[in-house]
Amino acid sequence: MTTDPLTAMQQARIELAACFRWTAKMDMHESIANHFSVAVPGDGQQFLCNPQGQHFSRIKASQLLLLDANNPSTMHQANAPDPTTWAIHGALHRNVSDAHCIMHLHPRYATALACLKDKTLYPIDQNTMRFYQRVAIDTGYDGMGLGNEAERLTQCMGDKRILLMGNHGVLVIASTVAQCFDDMYYFERACRTLLDCYATGQPLDSANHEVAEKTAQQWQNYGFNFGQQHLNELMAILDKEDSSYRL
Repeated sequence: MTTDPLTAMQQARIELAACFRWTAKMDMHESIANHFSVAVPGDGQQFLCNPQGQHFSRIKASQLLLLDANNPSTMHQANAPDPTTWAIHGALHRNVSDAHCIMHLHPRYATALACLKDKTLYPIDQNTMRFYQRVAIDTGYDGMGLGNEAERLTQCMGDKRILLMGNHGVLVIASTVAQCFDDMYYFERACRTLLDCYATGQPLDSANHEVAEKTAQQWQNYGFNFGQQHLNELMAILDKEDSSYRL
């Protein structure tokens, strides 16, 4: 376990950069928009995030911005982040104590589900059951995540760690970069399965409450640091293909 603050910050930079690269490889990003952040060692108010206007596929560890959630002059600095990055992530890091890593995307299937009248992720397979009754749904979209809208979003999470943002996208928070990415990855796959089933026009075959909840708890207790192993494997692949994300 990394205990030295400087070493921990560098590891966070590398892992987050790897997640940007892999998100681009899976086409879950959107142009030069969307954003990830991770709190650095300390009180959780300082965090790393992607620089403004940079494509996920080109981000390097050293390029991540270090911001202070309580610094009102942030958007007046020369290296100011994207306004929605600052608004949403700044608000979350200020207001949600366990929002260590935050990932916000507009991926195809999660966003499609967010645009349906019924935004429920029904428990129809193991991946959808992973999130059974563990997703907050925001139905109060009021424009891009700026100002009051960003602050409002921090109240929508409740005790959940995934927010399906109606008419917008998805937001995931977790205690580690690896867990956050793993949750985002599986949530998008779960949404894809549901939307594929909807496309058949056939009725859904949802599991009952007992089975769905048992499966969700099995996911939670799966053990052996599944999310970290997932990210380690992705980083190993990137290291062979293009290790520049580490720079």
